Formats: sequence, structure tokens, C-alpha cells
Amino acid sequence: MNLFSVLIVSVLSTWAMVGLIWTIQLVHYPLLATLSALQPATAAQDHARRITWLVGPFMATEGFSALLLLFRRPPEIGFATAFIAALLLGVALLTTVLVQVPLHSALSAGHDDQTANRLIRSNWVRTIAWTLRGMVLAAALLV
Repeated sequence: MNLFSVLIVSVLSTWAMVGLIWTIQLVHYPLLATLSALQPATAAQDHARRITWLVGPFMATEGFSALLLLFRRPPEIGFATAFIAALLLGVALLTTVLVQVPLHSALSAGHDDQTANRLIRSNWVRTIAWTLRGMVLAAALLV
């Protein structure tokens, strides 16, 4: 795979996550908050089990391509661009691990309106980070 192909793969996997995270933010998490109240034993667990199959491959591809772009960039992308894109991915992934996963676990243990609302509000960090990453990479591809 040539280095320009890595940039294309990175752009495509990122924009897949951008579409997915906006769907989660505006549609899925508000529904999950409602379903969690109606089915506290299963809603959050079902979400975690099902979403992993969808986001896992995109996140893995993004992580691998972000590292390649940092250390083996095509001429079309400068170090600052690769670094900013990787930093934004880091924000999204750290927020996932440090904030979203614990909130999902809390909802899996039992519904709480405050926890459900925190899940929705805190997800804006990931939504914005992935959207900005998508814009940075798209700009690098188009320049």
C-alpha cells in the first residue's frame, strides 16, 4: 500500500466514524436513555454488544492509519496536519475509554436519568473531535 493510499483509508474510516458518531449523538443515545429507563437490565448491554462490531473495525483502521501518517507521511500531508489529526483521534478514543465506557457500564448496572443525560452531553466531545479530524484529513486530501 502506498502512502497516499494510507491517507485515503484514513479519510474514509474517519468519515465513517463521523457519520456514525453523529447518528449516535442525535438519534441513538437519546433513544438509549429512554430504553434504558424501560429496560434497565438489557438496553445498555445490548448497545455495547452490538455497537462494538460496527465501530471496532473503523477505530482500528483509524488508529493504524493515524500512526502511519505520523511516522510515514505522504508528501500531501505535513507533520502538523498528521499530528493534529492524531491528537483529535486521541481525544475521541480517550473520551471513549475514560468517560463513555464507564457511563455505559453504569447504565448496564441500572438506569439513572442523570447518568443517561451525562452520556449524551459528554458524547459531544467525541462528536466534535471526530468531525474536526474528518475536516482536517479531508482538507489534507483536497489540497
